[in-house]
Amino acid sequence: MKNIKIVFGLALIALSFTSCKDEKQENAKKAIDSYVTYVDSVKNVKAEDLKATWKDVDAEYNRRAENAQLALADLKDNTAETEKINESKVKYEEFKNEMTTVFAPPAPSPKQQLRNALFGEGKIGEDMSFSWVNAQNIHSVYQQFVHTVEDNKDSYSREDWDEIKLLYEALDSRKNTVEKEGLTSEDNRKIAGLKVKFAPMYTVNRMGAKSEENKDAKK
Repeated sequence: MKNIKIVFGLALIALSFTSCKDEKQENAKKAIDSYVTYVDSVKNVKAEDLKATWKDVDAEYNRRAENAQLALADLKDNTAETEKINESKVKYEEFKNEMTTVFAPPAPSPKQQLRNALFGEGKIGEDMSFSWVNAQNIHSVYQQFVHTVEDNKDSYSREDWDEIKLLYEALDSRKNTVEKEGLTSEDNRKIAGLKVKFAPMYTVNRMGAKSEENKDAKK
């Protein structure tokens, strides 16, 4: 009787172990299927609907991908599941690259690129506001402006020079305001030197650009 109980107990333990093992494998397959299904479902969502929640979508992908990868260890033969995971990974990476391109902001216009180079990224927009320029930074603003023009003077078109002149006059107008707000005499003197450098550079190079355009037009 005692032996029968021992055998019965061992059988229960073995059955329980087998049951746990089967449950583990079943859960592993569910985790992998969940990952594969998620990738396929995300690919079917419109780009405009994804844009606002993309960080959350990507975070959820990473969570499911990690769970799927860990689940492979619970499968006795995981060859087919490994292939499924790899296929979904490639799908998602291709989709993510596509969405990165779609979500990227449009390239700035040539005029905005010029403004960014002269003053810094996004400092001057369509409103042409120079309110960010003050008595403390105006010398460095002039310095960047004039040195950038000097470095690129041979590549500017006539239209570029017209834009440069417009921006220069707007900066000068701002200077008239900040002079009353504590502009030091030393900075004022340095700005005057930069203005002396800019004036002939603008005149000569704009004339040269116009002359080149006339030559091209005749051709």
